Amino acid sequence: MTLIECRALTREYHKGDNVIRPLDGLDLDVDAGEFLALMGPSGSGKTTLLNLIAGIDTPTRGTLRIAGTDLARLSRGALAAWRSENVGYVFQLYNLVPVLTAYENVELPLLLHPLNRRERHARVMAALERMGVADRLDHFPRQLSGGQEQRVAIARAIVTDPRIIVADEPTGDLDKHAAAAVMALLGELNGELGKTIIMVTHDPKTADHATRTLHLDKGRLVESGVATAIGATA
Repeated sequence: MTLIECRALTREYHKGDNVIRPLDGLDLDVDAGEFLALMGPSGSGKTTLLNLIAGIDTPTRGTLRIAGTDLARLSRGALAAWRSENVGYVFQLYNLVPVLTAYENVELPLLLHPLNRRERHARVMAALERMGVADRLDHFPRQLSGGQEQRVAIARAIVTDPRIIVADEPTGDLDKHAAAAVMALLGELNGELGKTIIMVTHDPKTADHATRTLHLDKGRLVESGVATAIGATA
């Protein structure tokens, strides 16, 4: 079943007299429960697409429907509410709040939800335990290794039980061992919990963990330099 539907999706920015178009009429379908990897050179539009799907940015033109909701038609407040319910974001550099413990970082998204303290605690501990860092709940980010920080960041992304997880170079700042562990965890979230995952990566080995890989260049899907059809594999 199609979860994400992009049609003629375009994002433009104006820099002086120049128009920068990181996405240019992109068509894409993503099924529920899919693990999609996006690859391409710097500036190809990968992160722009990720941010649009995550509801962090809005398209200039075209449509972006997720589970039937047209994100471009939502107000800023409605989009923020939709994002908190539906999307978890995993960043390359973790984006943990340095003055908060691992527990507090994971709890942070739940403060926007109508949960009592006991309910929040149960969710935070479940997420930390699933990521294997429950024993680090009182540690601050500076006291964690890179792999542990990313595990905490993933716990924060899943604590609200979102249907979509977007990951921007989730292994880009990790050593080989930590990267493999993180990808195994993302694979479990996809395979065991059925989370739809959309991941940007430059690493073909990381992309191999996905069920489908697409390549972007100059804001369009390409295959061997040729524009692909909607939802085509690469």
